[in-house]
Amino acid sequence: MKFPGELLHVFDGGVWDEDQIAAIRPAPGEIEAVEFVEPADLPALMAPGDARRALSALRARISGAGPAFLEDGLPIAPSVLDSRRPAHGPSPSPLPFPPRPRPRGPHGPPVVGVAFAPDGRVLVLLDPERGAACLPGGTPVPADHADPETTLIREAREETAAELAGTRYLGYLSDPHEPCARVRYAAALTNLGPVPVDPSTGRTYVRILATPEQTLLFFDWGPSAAEQLQAVHQARVLLGIPKAAHQPVTELADSTSW
Repeated sequence: MKFPGELLHVFDGGVWDEDQIAAIRPAPGEIEAVEFVEPADLPALMAPGDARRALSALRARISGAGPAFLEDGLPIAPSVLDSRRPAHGPSPSPLPFPPRPRPRGPHGPPVVGVAFAPDGRVLVLLDPERGAACLPGGTPVPADHADPETTLIREAREETAAELAGTRYLGYLSDPHEPCARVRYAAALTNLGPVPVDPSTGRTYVRILATPEQTLLFFDWGPSAAEQLQAVHQARVLLGIPKAAHQPVTELADSTSW
């Protein structure tokens, strides 16, 4: 070779159905088996450089900025997702819509919010230490008087200095780790203050805007993901917010008012 290194490509193969997966035939003597794994598990299963390439390709797919050019598995022009490196792993398994009677905690059910910016994108929070993605929300306190909307508004303000308006009930998700369900709401973002320290966790979350379709890619919402996405868009229409155009994920580091 007259040049150092090699050229490697990572392609998005789309979503395969059961018939396509069953039709896989590993080349005898070259490949023993094919396995599907969580992206978060790749660093433990692959060579470091290959894991970096695969995860960089996944972040490029989520961000929507187009092909990513890498050097040693890292982007030459990093996006906000590359600099924050969100984890991609399992999240609470969903219950189907429409909602059913839901279990409650001592002060009411935990609440999760889909907060829309005026351009139709959704506020997503990234844990600065683990890179894990989450939506605004949290656990009720006695001062919320078992009102989930009050919980959502308070939590969004404390976690990320977000002011919400026009809350719309969506449904709920079961939580496999807790004996409760998480109530889901949609709301409109009206204002973002300076990035705060969350008093309940001590973390300063990274705030990003992503389309609802991009947001799905941060979470494993299971078979009801399409129903959840439909419910989110129905709430968006009721809030009078347009559908977001496909665009790269962006960070909200400064105060913003709409």
